Amino acid sequence: MPVVSLADGDLNYLLEGPADAPVLVLSNSLGTNLHMWDAQIPTFTQHLRVLRYDTRGHGQSLVTPGFYSIEQNGRDVLALLDALNIDKAHFCGLSMGGLIGQWLAINAASRLDRLVLCNTGAKIGTDEVWNTRIDTVLKGGEKAMRDLRDASIERWFTAPFAKAQPEKVEPIVTMLAQTSPQGYAGNCAAVRDADYREQIATIDVPTLIVCGTGDAVTTPEHGRFMQERIAGAELVEFDAAHLSNVQAGELFTGRVLSFLQTN
Repeated sequence: MPVVSLADGDLNYLLEGPADAPVLVLSNSLGTNLHMWDAQIPTFTQHLRVLRYDTRGHGQSLVTPGFYSIEQNGRDVLALLDALNIDKAHFCGLSMGGLIGQWLAINAASRLDRLVLCNTGAKIGTDEVWNTRIDTVLKGGEKAMRDLRDASIERWFTAPFAKAQPEKVEPIVTMLAQTSPQGYAGNCAAVRDADYREQIATIDVPTLIVCGTGDAVTTPEHGRFMQERIAGAELVEFDAAHLSNVQAGELFTGRVLSFLQTN
């Protein structure tokens, strides 16, 4: 796969679709990689130039020591756009990717056309929850990541979907088991420290907020909080848990594409 060389390592990406089409950046959730969007690619690439990448600490991208920040991850996106000579793009991020999207809309709005914030919040979780998970992963290493894999099935998917569609669930949770413990812990800290509750009212990029009715991580209330503060933001809710793009599938793909194609 192609890479962009940053100052401290390589960022892995895929760029697909018509060369003259508008660009859409897809940003993965914590513990997954760019393949979490595989179900969307056949449709999106008919209409868009799709740029998806492995966030720092994930997939085939660089794993640097220490804790990360959403700002750091956001600047990685800007470096990626610069390296590929992309001035403006749509941005769609899920969970951690949605935090990155908020940072970009607050700090680099001139680089964005439209913004899709999926299964995310202006503030996700508590310091206690994240610190416990960081300690567990750093002490337990690869075994801890495998243990997280099983626990994440319940967070990421509703029970009926997980039971009925194991062929869709297994590839996603396997990404988590294969994620670098250091990279995962570094990004846990990034999510822990991100809080845009006081800043999202400054976002003036056209925004779609996607929620899952069964999402216990970033609930529909998280989505409504953002919608109330981002002027003109639209909100859609699917029968899904945390990974609505996987569970809602074609419904998710169609709604996002419709929003991105709005004049």
